[in-house]
Amino acid sequence: MMTAPVTPLLDGIASPADLRKLNLDELKALAGELRNDIIHSVSKTGGHFASNLGVIELTIALHRVFDTPDERLVWDVGHQTYAHKILTGRRSRMATLRQTDGLSGFPKREESPYDSFIAGHSSTSISAALGMAIAARRAGSNRRTVAIIGDGALSAGMAFEALNNAGAADANLIVVLNDNEMSISNNVGALSNYLTRLLSGRFYNSMRRQGEKILATMPPLYELARRAEEHMKGMVTPSTLFEEFGFNYYGPIDGHDLPTLITTLANLKKLDGPQLLHVVTKKGKGYAPAETDPTRYHGVGKFKVEAGFEAATGNQPTYTEVFGQWLLDQAAADPQLYAITPAMSEGSGMVAFAERHPDRYFDVGIAEQHALTFAAGLACEGIKPVVAIYSTFLQRAYDQLIHDIALQNLPVLLAIDRGGLVGADGPTHAGAFDLSFLRCIPNMVIAAPSDAAECRCLLSTCYQYPGPTAVRYPRGAGPAVETPTDLDTVPIGKGIVRHHGEGIAVLAFGSRVAAALTAATAVNATVVDMRFVKPLDINLIHALTETHRALVTVEENSLAGGAGSAVAEALIEMGIDTPILHLGLPDRFIEQGDPQILLARCGLDAAGIEKHLRALLD
Repeated sequence: MMTAPVTPLLDGIASPADLRKLNLDELKALAGELRNDIIHSVSKTGGHFASNLGVIELTIALHRVFDTPDERLVWDVGHQTYAHKILTGRRSRMATLRQTDGLSGFPKREESPYDSFIAGHSSTSISAALGMAIAARRAGSNRRTVAIIGDGALSAGMAFEALNNAGAADANLIVVLNDNEMSISNNVGALSNYLTRLLSGRFYNSMRRQGEKILATMPPLYELARRAEEHMKGMVTPSTLFEEFGFNYYGPIDGHDLPTLITTLANLKKLDGPQLLHVVTKKGKGYAPAETDPTRYHGVGKFKVEAGFEAATGNQPTYTEVFGQWLLDQAAADPQLYAITPAMSEGSGMVAFAERHPDRYFDVGIAEQHALTFAAGLACEGIKPVVAIYSTFLQRAYDQLIHDIALQNLPVLLAIDRGGLVGADGPTHAGAFDLSFLRCIPNMVIAAPSDAAECRCLLSTCYQYPGPTAVRYPRGAGPAVETPTDLDTVPIGKGIVRHHGEGIAVLAFGSRVAAALTAATAVNATVVDMRFVKPLDINLIHALTETHRALVTVEENSLAGGAGSAVAEALIEMGIDTPILHLGLPDRFIEQGDPQILLARCGLDAAGIEKHLRALLD
C-alpha cells in the first residue's frame, strides 16, 4: 500500500489566508505537494482526476490574488475543484469525497462559503459570475468576481449569451479561459477550429508571404520569425473574438507558470470592466498515465498509483454497453440511422459506432439544445436520428424537445442514460425528473426497461415507431440476464406480468422491477413489468383492479408527476376507486452516495418495498 505523500507546506494550510503568507518558492513547492495529495486522495476514493491535476497552479494563483471568499470564484462544471476544496479547509474530509454523507464532488454553497455557485452542468459560470458582479456594483462594492471556464464549456451557446451580455453590462468581471484542448470527449465544432480558419485566411497569408520575401534576405531574422510564428498566432489573433464581445483579452499564458499567473491576475484585478485571461493547461499534469490519456482518466474509480487505473469489468454488460451494441446492430440493418451526442461519446457508449460509421455520427459538443433541433432537422428529411443523452442534460433541451420534435411528431429516438439516482455524482447529475417532464408532452412514447434484454428490445421497438420516443435506463448494469442479439420488438404500451400473486398488484417501472419481484415474492403479491410509462397498458391495469384489492406503483423517479401519477390518473379516468400506493423518489434532492444506500433510504430497495407491502396487507 502506498503511503501518504509528505506535505509539510500543505499541512499548514487551513484556509487561503495561510496560502497568502507563503513566498513564491514556497507556493511552487505547495503546488507539488497539492498535486501529490490529490493523486493519493483520488486513488482511494475515485473521482474526477485529470481535470483536477491540470488546475493546481491556477487554483493557487486565484486564491493568492483574490480575497476569497469575499471575492467570488465561480467554477464551471466543477470537475476541477478538488484543489479548491483542499485549500479552503476541507482536506480532512477528502476521504469522504463523493460518498454517502461525505463531500460533494462539485462546488456546493451549503458546503462552504468559498463555493459561490453549484456547478454540475457546464457553461453556467459566466452567467452566474456576471450576476454576482452586477450585484456587487449595485451594492457599491469593489469586490471582484472571477469565472473559470474550460474551452469545452465555452463551446455552449449559454456561454456566448453570457459573454455578449457581460460586454454590454461593462461589469467588473474577470473570465479565466482554461484551455486544455478538450472537455470530456475531444472538442469539436467551429470554435475549436477558429484559429485554424482565421490564420489560413487570404489576408493573413498574404501578409505572411510578403514578410517571408523580405526576411528571406536576412536568414537570422527569417529563422527567428519562423520560430515565433506559432507563438504570435496565439498571442494576437484570439483577441479578435473576445474583444468583439467587449472584453479585454490577455494571453494565452502558461497555466502552470505560477509567477506569471500571479502577476497577471494581480494586474487584471486592478482593471475595471470585463477582462478575459486565456491560460493553457495540461490535463493530468504530473501523473504520466493521465497526461497520456486524459479522456480515460477524466473520471476514475479507486486505483493503485503505481499501476494506474483499470476500468471495472464484469460479466453483465452495463445498460450503456447494451445501447452501444444495439446501435451498431441497428445501424447495420438500417442505413438511415444517424447517431448524435452532446459531447458524451464515451459516457454514452458510442465510441465503436463513431469509429465504424464516422459519416453517420455527430458529436455536436456541449450543446444539448442544438443536438435535439439538429436531430429534428434530420428527421424532417427522412433520417432516423438517435440522440444519446444523459437524463440530467436532457433537462437543458426541454423546449427543443417540445417545440421542435414533439410538436412536429418527428421520429427521433432519445436514448436516455443515467435515469434515476447516479450515486457519487449526486443531485446535479441525478435523472430524477425525466419521467415526470416527458410524460406530459403530447406524441411522446416513453419506455423504461427492467434489464439488459428489455433495454435492447425496447430500443428496437421505439426506433421503429413513427414518432418521438424515449428509452430511459439507469447507470451501470442491471439484473443478470442473457442479452439477445436480435432486433425484435414488442407491442407499444403493453406490460407483462412477471409474477402471479394475490391481494396486491405491484406495477413496477424500469430499474425497480427486480427489487419489486424480490419483495413481492416474499408476500405473494403480483408483479407487473409495465415496460411503458406512456402509453400505459390500460387494459392490464383495469384487469388487475378486478382481481386485486390494491395497487402499488414503484419507480426510480420523482413521485410528483411520475409513472405512479399516470396510473392514478388512469384509474380516475376509468372511474375505478381501487386503493393505490405510490413508491418513488421523495420531494427533495438526493445527495451523493452509494446507490444502494440511497435507494434503501428512499424505501426503494427490496427490503423497503417489502416493508410497504406488508404494511398495506396488514
